[in-house]
Amino acid sequence: MIMTTGPEKTRAAAPAVTPPKTAPRESAPSVASDAPVPAVSVRNLSIFFGTNQVLKRVSLDVPARSVTAIIGPSGCGKSTFLRALNRMHELVPTARMEGEIRLFGKDIYGTGVEPVIVRRRVGMVFQKSNPFPTMSIADNVTVGLRLNGVRSRAVLAERMERSLVMAALWDEVKDRLHAPAVSLSGGQQQRLCIARAMAVQPEVLLMDEPASALDPLATSKIEDLILDLKKEYTIIIVTHNMQQAARISEHTAFFYLGELVEFGSTSKIFTNPSKKQTEDYVTGRFG
Repeated sequence: MIMTTGPEKTRAAAPAVTPPKTAPRESAPSVASDAPVPAVSVRNLSIFFGTNQVLKRVSLDVPARSVTAIIGPSGCGKSTFLRALNRMHELVPTARMEGEIRLFGKDIYGTGVEPVIVRRRVGMVFQKSNPFPTMSIADNVTVGLRLNGVRSRAVLAERMERSLVMAALWDEVKDRLHAPAVSLSGGQQQRLCIARAMAVQPEVLLMDEPASALDPLATSKIEDLILDLKKEYTIIIVTHNMQQAARISEHTAFFYLGELVEFGSTSKIFTNPSKKQTEDYVTGRFG
């Protein structure tokens, strides 16, 4: 999320002298850009674990309300990049970061910015579904809200239902909200975790291989959900599945050995990449 100055009035002249005519001063041109602010802007991001450098000076801009896929072979830094976007590496004593990450223009590692606030704005869904096993379906969705101080039963109930509807799970669980979360199938548990992440109303949703452990039917439901959620959320997804990346994303970033090799529209990355290394990977020549 400039004021212009109007023309100045000419000072009145003495009666005996006819003042020269002067053109009014032009208003200062307004400075405006049609380019939208990216949801996530990364500049020269490097991540170290002890003496091991895992990411090397990565820079890219993630457009808002779109799906961006992160692809690359195992161990190339995809998940490391994703977790840097909501400050999860601060939980690792040996981790160190260099560079800058901005969320809608604000430096998320800036002085005075609390990690808990960042993680509320940037939700995370992990590769393996991780519902809280001792909690009910309903409590799993609302746990983040309660931790953030929400006590109103009406608000909790409304946010829970809305999140489950958005996760395409409401119709399947509305009659057993107090059943244990672990009574759900694997695909349902993953959608429950997505609902839990959305309940606190984040602006960005990170997904780390969210369908890798699911069967084709459950995977299809997750992909349909992602395509629906991008109307309201910015989604960044790590995936090994090239077909999945091509199906659901508008933009794709290819990582290799800790470096960002290429970033662009998904159609370009998969049909006309600029780098031969990218072409070799997406066509299956390595990886």
